[in-house]
Amino acid sequence: MTVTTGPFSHVGLLYSGDAEYLSGTVPYILEGLKLDEPVAVAVPGRNLTLIEAALGDSAADVELIDMTEAGRNPGRILPGVLLAFADNRPGPVRIVGEPIWAGRSALEYPACAQHEALINFAFGDRDLSMLCPYDRTRLEDDVLADVERTHPTLSGADGDRPSEGYAPDTIVEKYNLPLPEPREAETFRFDIARLSAVRHFAQERAEECGLAADRVEDLVLAVAELSANSVLHGSGHGIVRVWRDEEHVLCEVVDEGTLSDPLAGRRPASPGQIGGRGLVLVNQVADLVRQYLRPGSTVTRIYFRV
Repeated sequence: MTVTTGPFSHVGLLYSGDAEYLSGTVPYILEGLKLDEPVAVAVPGRNLTLIEAALGDSAADVELIDMTEAGRNPGRILPGVLLAFADNRPGPVRIVGEPIWAGRSALEYPACAQHEALINFAFGDRDLSMLCPYDRTRLEDDVLADVERTHPTLSGADGDRPSEGYAPDTIVEKYNLPLPEPREAETFRFDIARLSAVRHFAQERAEECGLAADRVEDLVLAVAELSANSVLHGSGHGIVRVWRDEEHVLCEVVDEGTLSDPLAGRRPASPGQIGGRGLVLVNQVADLVRQYLRPGSTVTRIYFRV
């Protein structure tokens, strides 16, 4: 992939403590409001409260989004938060986005890092400015090192500087990781003649695993979309597995197709577009989506909290 040159700005803000957090974010927000730019702030709840209080009356002019809810699944952030805000507003747009915080799990982090890298390709030709805060006192060194690769500009108490390690492609590939094999999981093989049967299999297994009824519906919907994609756009057949660990009911769809677009499922379909909505829908209903892509094989694993 290549990043299209344009007015897009993507800055990683390295902060320590509440005072640095507010001094790095609030002037940026107020500058946007002064320029009559639409401004969104999508950060974890505690930090959202800090910013809202610091903005005072100006907070009413900002779209405030709790990232712990809207962005719990990192694959949902681009289509459901960032593009949903930017695409409905002409002209320059300004966003504070904090998709990675100390409460993120090791399971979620690879998808978070890929998200930050893919932002550069999704917005490369847009007149949009994005500031991404990172808590340098609470995040691991590996996470902070990845900030260098996913953001062309870094900011902190000493001001702004170009990132010497900027290489978002390497992050997309770095976290394209094989997923650990489950200890016990029933397997169901499907093709076009068994698309209905695969939904029944997923429903029965999810219920056996103790998933709540409304979430069973979401899991079955996601399985239906993934298996249909395998038949229509992949190898024409595949396998589904469903199992439970301590925190999740998991479902995995494997086929022999090659998914070549890393942004698949992270961009909403254009009005009038035929197809292209399946993976977006999967990201919308699942609590986490992880993929392992290689030539001749696509593994998609979806997680639903119990």
